[in-house]
Amino acid sequence: MNILQTVIYICILFVFYSCSCNSRSDSQADTFYYNQPEGIRTLDPAYAKNQPVMWAVHQLYNTLTEVDDSLHIIPSLATRWEISPDRLQYTFYLRTDVYFHDNPAFNSGRGRKMTADDIEYSFRRIIDPAVASSGSWIFNTRVNHENPFHAVNDSVFQINLIRPCHPILGILSMQYCSIVPKEAVEKYGKDFGRNPVGTGPFRLKSWDEGQSMILLRNDRYHEKDSVGYSLPYIGAVKISFLDNKTSEFLEFQQGRLDFVNDIDPNFKDEILTRKGELKEEWTGKIQLLKHAYLNTEYLGFLSDTINPLVNNSPVKLKKFRQAMNYAIDKRKMMLYLRNSIGTPAENGFVPDALPGFEKGAVHGYIYNKNKTAQLLAEAGFPGGNGLPVIKLITTPVYAELGAFIVKQFEDAGIPVQLETIQRSTLLEQIAGSQVLFFRGSWIGDYPDAENYLSVFYGKNPVPPNNTRFKNKVYDELYERALEENNDSLRLNLYHQMDQLAIDEAPVIPLWYDQAIHLVNPRVSGFYPNGQNMLELRKVRKQVIR
Repeated sequence: MNILQTVIYICILFVFYSCSCNSRSDSQADTFYYNQPEGIRTLDPAYAKNQPVMWAVHQLYNTLTEVDDSLHIIPSLATRWEISPDRLQYTFYLRTDVYFHDNPAFNSGRGRKMTADDIEYSFRRIIDPAVASSGSWIFNTRVNHENPFHAVNDSVFQINLIRPCHPILGILSMQYCSIVPKEAVEKYGKDFGRNPVGTGPFRLKSWDEGQSMILLRNDRYHEKDSVGYSLPYIGAVKISFLDNKTSEFLEFQQGRLDFVNDIDPNFKDEILTRKGELKEEWTGKIQLLKHAYLNTEYLGFLSDTINPLVNNSPVKLKKFRQAMNYAIDKRKMMLYLRNSIGTPAENGFVPDALPGFEKGAVHGYIYNKNKTAQLLAEAGFPGGNGLPVIKLITTPVYAELGAFIVKQFEDAGIPVQLETIQRSTLLEQIAGSQVLFFRGSWIGDYPDAENYLSVFYGKNPVPPNNTRFKNKVYDELYERALEENNDSLRLNLYHQMDQLAIDEAPVIPLWYDQAIHLVNPRVSGFYPNGQNMLELRKVRKQVIR
């Protein structure tokens, strides 16, 4: 090989190497990487009851309505709606440019156009006892049982209610209400959750159990941005399933993940100040995004007095439960255990992130050891004398929080023992009324205080009524609020219910949550929202060459 040939050969190699490097970089920039430590059990929206499933389902499907960044209900698959004068019928006018993902379930494998029949089928499926959807409660006490849903024609759909229900538009934005095609559900049967077909911005490419899941951009997706560019911007989403939060953070630190939801306690103090701000040494290396979102963390008491667990325990006494509420220094807890991420829950059960929340309208419990002592004496346990040991059941991830709370109770003379069990076991025990005192949380399904107040409605099952709380006055207020069309009057009823629940103390509200995300500096368009939903339609990644 002569000198000229050698030079040409080297140039070709250089060009090839440069192109391949750019190709890899472009590919990485076109993919959003995140980790889901809890795993994902299904991609069937009928079972979208926890955040991991909801996040993935949100990428694959659409709903009639959706919630915007300001927690307002806006159209999604519907373009608009009309409400009958008696507020018992809602008529939705649908988009006509929406197609299901390509899939062998359809003739020739090409995704067909979505119609009102698909809306009716999807909603009837949620309330079908044979499906046993965990979301059946959203319709069971609200829709007309004889004619709940009706496809008028291809582009008009109606829902008929038993009685007026102000939150219904928000309910229809829940992931349970995602639209699915009958052909795919029937083709895959019980395996539909592993072979999802929707109309969303992404479609499933592969799912390697316990390893990763890859979603690809839906090139036929109907949404466009304000200048007419088709969404989503990125070409793929890759979800890993590392179950160790420390490993997750290290992957993020090394640039192999684009965001982390919440911070591992082992790294919290290294990254954040006590006031929850990013420490100076991390500036430019991490984007820290914080915002209030619809989640109330709490401790719950089983309230069913027929249950021997309750009948043989001091938690059956309202003054004892109130004494426990006063015993926790929530401000200290937030500063030292949470690095000021969130707000101490010193008002009602409804969180302050909710539109219309009026701070001070509901009076909760502020740390007061004298009130604790007074109420313990009034309950028949002066100085804590005669109290049995009460078990607080939580999950391992909340062990540090549990230890702090146990110490607070001990300082007040209330003997509490901490026990940690797996989350699935705890949920089963709560559902079976087998746990007396537990840590829980309620993440808002839709932006209406009614969703939080449904937690204490005596006619509701578990969930949402995890404590089995039942109060006749509360139930009457709740039913009046559902039918009240005047916003001011309804808000007043909400405040009355929230105050009543706080006074009866079936729960100890701990904090109103704040979502915290660590984001790769190369990522833009990753905006927080009040439901802490993973929104990727407008995310972009900078290409590094």
